[in-house]
Amino acid sequence: MNTANLKRVAPRARTAFITAIKARAAEFGITAKGHIEPVTSGEVLQVAGFTHPASCASALKRLQQQLANDSYETLIEHVAYTWFNRFCAIRFMELKSEEGYLEHGVRLLSHPSQPQGFEVLDRAPEVIESLITEGVSLDKPALLDLLLAGNEQETLFRELLLGQCHRLHQTMPFLFEAIDDETELLLPTGLTRTDAFWRELVDKIPELDWQQVEVIGWLYQFYISEKKDQVIGKVVKSADIPAATQLFTPNWIVQYLVQNSVGRHWLQTYPESTLKSAMPYYIDQDEQASEVVAQLSELTSASIEPESIHVLDPACGSGHILVEAYNVLYRIYEERGYRSREIPVLILKNNLFGLDIDDRAAQLAGFALIMRARQDDRRLFSRNNGCGIDLNIYSLQESRHLNIQKLWQALNLNADAQHGQTQDLLTVARATDDPRLTLLKDLHQRFLNVKTLGSLISISTEQVSAIEELYTTIQELSKNGDNMQRPESKKLLPLLAQARLLAKRYDAVIANPPYMGSKGMNAELKEFAKKQFPNSKSDLFAIFIERNLDLTKESGVVAMITMQSWMFLSSYESLRTRILNQHTILSMTHLGARGFDSIGGEVVSTTAFVLGNFHLSSYQGTYLRLVDGNSEAEKAAMFKAAIA
Repeated sequence: MNTANLKRVAPRARTAFITAIKARAAEFGITAKGHIEPVTSGEVLQVAGFTHPASCASALKRLQQQLANDSYETLIEHVAYTWFNRFCAIRFMELKSEEGYLEHGVRLLSHPSQPQGFEVLDRAPEVIESLITEGVSLDKPALLDLLLAGNEQETLFRELLLGQCHRLHQTMPFLFEAIDDETELLLPTGLTRTDAFWRELVDKIPELDWQQVEVIGWLYQFYISEKKDQVIGKVVKSADIPAATQLFTPNWIVQYLVQNSVGRHWLQTYPESTLKSAMPYYIDQDEQASEVVAQLSELTSASIEPESIHVLDPACGSGHILVEAYNVLYRIYEERGYRSREIPVLILKNNLFGLDIDDRAAQLAGFALIMRARQDDRRLFSRNNGCGIDLNIYSLQESRHLNIQKLWQALNLNADAQHGQTQDLLTVARATDDPRLTLLKDLHQRFLNVKTLGSLISISTEQVSAIEELYTTIQELSKNGDNMQRPESKKLLPLLAQARLLAKRYDAVIANPPYMGSKGMNAELKEFAKKQFPNSKSDLFAIFIERNLDLTKESGVVAMITMQSWMFLSSYESLRTRILNQHTILSMTHLGARGFDSIGGEVVSTTAFVLGNFHLSSYQGTYLRLVDGNSEAEKAAMFKAAIA
């Protein structure tokens, strides 16, 4: 994959998407100066000198409300991100059309034999029929009229593109929002032009580079690179933390981290497993003293059920680490004799967990996992009745917009207990003393600033059962509650879903955490770090070392790549003391500079390591020094030579 080319294309795409969406927003009277109120007359809506169907009114109203809550630039950035993600997802899937990733098997954004052509226009009738069959509401006669007209290709293409988005909403609602979503309103015009805002994604990126799903992560990394350049070296606002801190991890390092955490977990219990032969970056532990062998035996489970292995990436970005964890877990399930068609959904539902503060990155992580699972199960979508698979990947959401007391009243969870009773003061008092309400209030307070603090927010393991029970109750109400309970319960689900993940403890926590020194932290983050993580407060990556250890089971492991400074600087002496006195370094690969040269990371000096969340004072860890390698590829080759 030519990452240098992706690095050129993605920033230009960002500019093109933003420019086109600003132009489209202006057609609805939305500009940096505010918005112009539309005038609706019959079937027509007029605003800023443009005429639109009156059916646009409700979506336009929602956009205006967003503009009242967010800045114009934030709104445009959000919509641009959304459409960039959608176009990338469709491009990836259409190039696997022969494998049925899109049900109709037709390309939307290109043509297999005509440069800058559209196969979807050549085969429009069958695409229309396929989308309707798959449950998408389309006006078939009207679309066929557009086709017959011969000069309405732009309109027809737009409707088929939106129809495809609606179909994908059924399987990936986290990436393709619902029908009539306001982002559709801002889909720019001129979609079929040879200089359309999205064309470089097709024209400038070779089809071969789209074969691996990690291309999506690379594109997003480079898409936000200009934003990163704007904020780096400054005190970073909460909204800019993702751009300032994200760094895509080279694949061989991801394999090292995953294979020596998830793979190790399995091999400790099953040392004769064939899994080892499929893990080229796995490090066999050195011969250990008899007392260490005995201690390890006490920490090792006598047996493991594959469904019980829980893996977390607390800053998952676009899902690179989770996809590699999927690969290892798949082989574990295979070894245990599970049917191949069952394995993908089992992994997605039971094993993999991811959190991020970046909405767009979490969407792409979900997409990457779905695509990886689809590779192993051609009927993944149809097996699930065309509906989305519930992933354990969440973009952390702030709670400040929730009125817990009002929501609690609407949920009416004490209805059975109150049935037939007079609503006296005692009854009301009992309702307000309900431990479930207390829990909701506690979670509401904890997640007020989660877009700043992210996975660093701590939830006590003592709350696990209560959170799980309440989550199950609220989830049931969101589907089968009354007319008041259903919409209100849906507002609470994100709060409880993310709390579930932060209250759990994991067999393996794997991360390339955010990098940000204290000088870049805003006042809130800096104060939080000072109070909660005094040993590692100097940089976010170091704070995440401690946080990840806290998220891990007592016999579990943490695998990370971080900046190397925590190994040497006096400001991290207390962190080093904690690691050496309370945990165990199982292996460490000191990369030094140029470990990330595919993204211009020569200035980032790093180290990758695996820590046991247990203390074995006599354990002989494996240490590899690769600082003399002059490139990412050279370091990978040195690693393989060292463990051969």
